[in-house]
Amino acid sequence: MLTPREIVESLDRYIIGQGEAKRAVAVALRNRYRRSRLKPELREEITPKNIIMMGPTGVGKTEIARRLAKLVDAPLVKVEATKFTEVGYVGRDVDSMIRDLVEASIRLCKDKRMAAVRIVAETAANERLIDLLVPGAEKRASAPMNPLQLLLGGGQPNEPAQTEEEQAQHRTRREEVAAQMRAGQLEEELVEVEVEQSGTGSDAMLAMGIDISLLPKQKKRRRVNVREARRILTQEESEKLIDMDDVIREAIDKAEQDGIIFIDEIDKIAGAQHGSGPDVSREGVQRDILPIVEGCTVNTKYGPVKTDFILFIAAGAFHVSKVSDLIPELQGRFPIRVKLSALTEQDYERILSQPEHAITKQYAALLETDNVALQFTDDALSAIAHYACRANESSENIGARRLHTIMETVLDDISFNASGEHPLVKVIVDENYV
Repeated sequence: MLTPREIVESLDRYIIGQGEAKRAVAVALRNRYRRSRLKPELREEITPKNIIMMGPTGVGKTEIARRLAKLVDAPLVKVEATKFTEVGYVGRDVDSMIRDLVEASIRLCKDKRMAAVRIVAETAANERLIDLLVPGAEKRASAPMNPLQLLLGGGQPNEPAQTEEEQAQHRTRREEVAAQMRAGQLEEELVEVEVEQSGTGSDAMLAMGIDISLLPKQKKRRRVNVREARRILTQEESEKLIDMDDVIREAIDKAEQDGIIFIDEIDKIAGAQHGSGPDVSREGVQRDILPIVEGCTVNTKYGPVKTDFILFIAAGAFHVSKVSDLIPELQGRFPIRVKLSALTEQDYERILSQPEHAITKQYAALLETDNVALQFTDDALSAIAHYACRANESSENIGARRLHTIMETVLDDISFNASGEHPLVKVIVDENYV
């Protein structure tokens, strides 16, 4: 398990600044590991210290939570507080965030189990592919039976058994096809496979809470190439090798103990709703979210899920409202408050070059596929950061997202004219070009 210092260093590779927020989430994550090493009776008494992050849009609130979940391989769901409605109104109920978390946890655990059996599954899938490419004697077409003969107990017609010579030829043919498959010579050959299609249902069924996964699955035959058939058959064989009941048990435990729920736009439900009409009470939504954050048991189609030890990270700009506008009970459930600062011109310049997958590196990689070697000078990065900062000051401040707008404008001509049909062209973007 990473130490808080190592967690912050890992976050620094992708997110510029916001050291206070990084420290807060790093400590919260490490405390989970510390709690897991305690005696069971004491462990049950220690709950996560939920975090509320305050700061303008585009400064890294969502990115911190997303990168944090990837670091520890924990299930994470991001929800928007404005999507929920008070009980009794049409819309999403707050329990859906827990159901989404369980689904995310199941995907995580299932992918891990399937990766562990992938080699065995691929071997079985290749054997099935050989069966499709070299059908045996049992696949021979037989003459249709007389229905009267079946009724009178005539039984199945006797199929002539394969001779030893035919069996030897069949084995030789299978070995030849297996060798060709290993050499990649049959990837474009067409085979017919049977795939399951689960019922898609409708929006009305979803709204009524009908579990679509319980609908009967239909089978459909498809003609696909060997490459696609291998993927389909490997998926089927992997699912045969894993115990889904065991996966679900592990996933529910992982969601309860390691799950992270990121509630965005929480400032939009702060304060009492004024006026009359069909608008849903913001305070009512807060009161519906409260028991989930406090700790309760939510029924899902996979079984009951306890929310006592799920880490909740809330975020909002809080331009108009304040954290104190939330109901006191909800405020008390978010004891750690972190203020994220607005980005400066120097921050924008660092964002353009320092992160592991910086914006400039992304654009350079994209254009390299069309034979354009793109390079940015230091003064070009300073100019882009300057224009982004000025644009945020003169209009709505959208934070680092403004850099994408500036970059698209700067590289518009290059992106349009790059076709890949020309030899490698080196393009240097400097301050004058910007």
